[in-house]
Amino acid sequence: MKSYKNQTVISDFLLMGFSEHPEQQPLLFTLFLAMYLVTLLGNLLIILAIGSDPHLHTPMYFFLANLSFIDTCCTSTIVPKVLANIQTQLHTISHTGCLLQMYFFMVLALLDDFLLAVMAYDRYVAICLPLHYTTIMCPQRCLFLVATSWLCSNLMAFSLTLQMVHVSFCASHSIPHFFCDLLPLLKLACSDTQTFQLMMFAEAALSGVVPLICVLVSYAHIMHTILRIPSAEGKHKVFSTCGSHLTVVTLFYGTVFLVYFQPSSSYSADTGIVASIFYTMVTPMLNPFIYSLRNKDMKRALWKLVGLHQPHI
Repeated sequence: MKSYKNQTVISDFLLMGFSEHPEQQPLLFTLFLAMYLVTLLGNLLIILAIGSDPHLHTPMYFFLANLSFIDTCCTSTIVPKVLANIQTQLHTISHTGCLLQMYFFMVLALLDDFLLAVMAYDRYVAICLPLHYTTIMCPQRCLFLVATSWLCSNLMAFSLTLQMVHVSFCASHSIPHFFCDLLPLLKLACSDTQTFQLMMFAEAALSGVVPLICVLVSYAHIMHTILRIPSAEGKHKVFSTCGSHLTVVTLFYGTVFLVYFQPSSSYSADTGIVASIFYTMVTPMLNPFIYSLRNKDMKRALWKLVGLHQPHI
C-alpha cells in the first residue's frame, strides 16, 4: 500500500517561473508590462470600434469582439500577478488564489478554443453558403453559439478544478511556472492522479480535438469553394477574409498542443514556460493587429473611433 506520510496541507504556493534568472527580471518586468498595456489597448480599441460602427454589427465582428474581450480577460488573469511577483520578489500565491487563477485561466482558454471553431464555421457559411448566411447566422444563433461556448467552458473548468481541490501535495510547494497551470501543479501531487489525468485528456480531446476538426473541415470546404472561383483576384478576395483567422488558429493550437497534449511525467518546465508566454501574452497582443492590419472595414472603424480620417495609401 502506498504511503502518503509526506503529504502536507499547503496554504501557499511559490511561483518560481522566472526566479532562476534574477538579473533578467527588470527586463522581463518592462517587457511584460509593455505587452500587457498593448494587449489592453489593442483589444479595447477593437471592441469599441466594432461597437461604435453599425457597418461592423455582423456575426463575424460580433465573434471578434468576444474574442478580444476573452483575450483581455485571459491576459489579466495571469500578467498582473506575474508583474507583482517580479516587483516584490515574493512569488507567493495562496492555495485558494492558485485554484481560482487556474479555474479562470482554463475557462478563458477553453472559450478561445471554442470561439475560434465558431468563427471558422461563420467563415464557412459566409463563403460556401452565402445565400443562406443571414438565415443561418441570425442574431439568435450567434448568441446561442457564444452562450454554449461559455457554458461548456465553465463546466469543463469547474470539473477539473473540483478534482484539483482533492489532490494532496507533497512537502514541496514550489511551482516551476509563472502561473498556476494544471501540469505544473500535478508534478507536485503525492496522491494518485491517474483518474485526474484521464479526465484531463478526455476534456482536452473534447475541447481541443473536436473544435480543431471543426476548423479543419470548415477550411476544407472553404478551400474547395475558393479553387472553383475562376479569377485570381476573386480567389484572393475570398481568402483574405479568413487569412487572419487562420493565422490566429495556427498560433493558438501550435502552442496549446505543445504544452497540454503530453502526460505530466514528460512535462518540461522550460518548454511549458516559453509556450505559455506565447498563448497568455504574445497571441492576445498580436490578435488585434492580425485582425485589423489587412481589414479595410476594421481600419476605417478604428480611424473613425479616434476621430481621424483614414489616410489614402
